[in-house]
Amino acid sequence: MESHQLKNVVEAALLAAGKPLTVEQIRELFEEYERPGATEVREALAELVEELKGRAFELVEVASGWRAQVKSDYAGPVSRLWQERPTRYSRALLETLALIAYRQPITRAEIEDVRGVAVNPNIIRTLSERGWIRVVGHREVPGRPELLGTTRDFLDYFGLASLDQLPSLAELKDMDNIGVQLDLEGSLAMVPAGGRGDITGPAQTAAGDVPGDVGASHEAANDPDARGD
Repeated sequence: MESHQLKNVVEAALLAAGKPLTVEQIRELFEEYERPGATEVREALAELVEELKGRAFELVEVASGWRAQVKSDYAGPVSRLWQERPTRYSRALLETLALIAYRQPITRAEIEDVRGVAVNPNIIRTLSERGWIRVVGHREVPGRPELLGTTRDFLDYFGLASLDQLPSLAELKDMDNIGVQLDLEGSLAMVPAGGRGDITGPAQTAAGDVPGDVGASHEAANDPDARGD
């Protein structure tokens, strides 16, 4: 298959999929007799990355494969396609997510030891329902508490191929910075270029969360940080 045609098929597939595709999934789009090799697909992806540098969308490799997404530079205008209010994440939720991401596997008690306050169950539930964290095991101590870690969906949502791409702790001078570093404030950098799909626009508040301030809930009553004060 000619290189130009291969690139067009790859670009069209990523635009239509609305989700990441692996190199193998891209290869399987072709009939067996014309199926390109993995190296050819990777070369086509690399060429497309270069060609799209001046466009409004880009190809990004995340944990689940390759994804076409709207560039963050155009998040403002594109966000007006959806009228719902972007979800705001509380400082308490950001701190909890950061501790899980950087210190995983970690127990809820260990998170509480670091933060100095009890973890609101709504925060853990919200992060779990978002698909950003999961139970990865149990600590072999009395009670066998659950060990929490991040998921592939966490990496995909924030445009990361691996945990190695997380901003260093030195870059995060304070917890307020993590929202900027990880695009937590309803950024459209994750919007599939071919359509809204499942992860686009302002995230929906999980059932039972406080609208507009996910994860604040009753923890805010005894935790000034949860209120962002």
